[in-house]
Amino acid sequence: MARNKTIISCAITGSIHTPSMSPHLPVTPQEIAESALGAAEAGAAIVHLHARDPETGKPVHTPEDFDPFLKVIKQGSNVVVNITTGASPYMPVEFRVKPAETWQPEVASLNMGSMNFGLFPMLKRHTEFKFEWEPEMLEASHDLVFRNSFKDIRYALDTLNKTGTRYEFECYDTSHLYNLHYFWTEGLVQAPLFIQTCHGLLGGIGAHQEDVMHMKRTADRLFGENYRWSVLGAGANQMKVAAMAASMGGHVRVGLEDSLWIGKGKLAETNAAQVHKVRQIIEGLGGEIATPDEAREILSLKGGDKVAF
Repeated sequence: MARNKTIISCAITGSIHTPSMSPHLPVTPQEIAESALGAAEAGAAIVHLHARDPETGKPVHTPEDFDPFLKVIKQGSNVVVNITTGASPYMPVEFRVKPAETWQPEVASLNMGSMNFGLFPMLKRHTEFKFEWEPEMLEASHDLVFRNSFKDIRYALDTLNKTGTRYEFECYDTSHLYNLHYFWTEGLVQAPLFIQTCHGLLGGIGAHQEDVMHMKRTADRLFGENYRWSVLGAGANQMKVAAMAASMGGHVRVGLEDSLWIGKGKLAETNAAQVHKVRQIIEGLGGEIATPDEAREILSLKGGDKVAF
C-alpha cells in the first residue's frame, strides 16, 4: 500500500536564494530546525537540508554547521533527513560531500552532471541587498559551471556508499539520466533509484509539460521499475510541475530552496505553507501522502536509527 502513496520532500533553505529576497528564508540553526519540523508536521516525509551563516545568511557547509539543527530535528520528529552534497555550486566536491560523510544520513542529494547554473536573472527582480555577497554571487553565475564530473560523482559514491546512505539523484537534463544509468549499470548505485527531475532553472531543462514528460519517458526507458520518480519546479513553476507529477503518480518536492512563493506575488511565510498547498493538490487528486516510515519503505532506506546524529 505504501508504494501507491506520494512522498513530499521539503527543501528548507538551499543555497540559491538570499536573505534579502525574503524575510521568511530560514538562516539560523534555530530557524532551519523549526522550519524543518513545521514542514514535517505539515506532511513532508523528507526534509532536504543546507546550512547558512547565521549572521549573513551566506551558504556554509562544514559538518559543524549542520550539528546544531540535525539533532534538534531528529529529537523532534521521525522525518527522513536528506543532507545535500550539492551545497553551493561554488564549492569543490570534497567539501560538498563532507557533512553527509560525517553524519551518514538516510538520504543525501547527488547532482548527476555538470551544467551552467544561471542565477543572475534574479538581479532583475531584486535590486536592494543587505549583504555584499548576495549580488556578487548572483552576478558571478554568468560564468558559473556547476561541476559534477564523472570523477566527482564517483568520489561521492565511493565516500558515501560505505555509510549505507542512499541518494536523491538530482537530474537537471536528459544527459544526467544517462549519467546515472552508467553508474547503475556499473553497480555503483542500487535500485530503487530515487530520481528527482529538476525543472525551470536556467542552464537545465525547462518546466514545460513536454519537458516533464520527456524526462519521465526517458527515465522509464532507462530504468523501468527500478526507480521512484519525483519532481521539483523552480520558482513559479513549483506547484504546476508538482501537480503534473502528482497526477501521474510521481512524488514531489517543494520548499523555500526551490521557490520563495506561495502564489503570484505572495511570499511563502513558511516551508509548511508550501507543504500544505502541495498536500491539498495531492489529496484533491485522490492521492495519499506517505509518512516518513512509508517513505523509508518506498525508497528502501536504512532507518533513522542508523544515522550518525
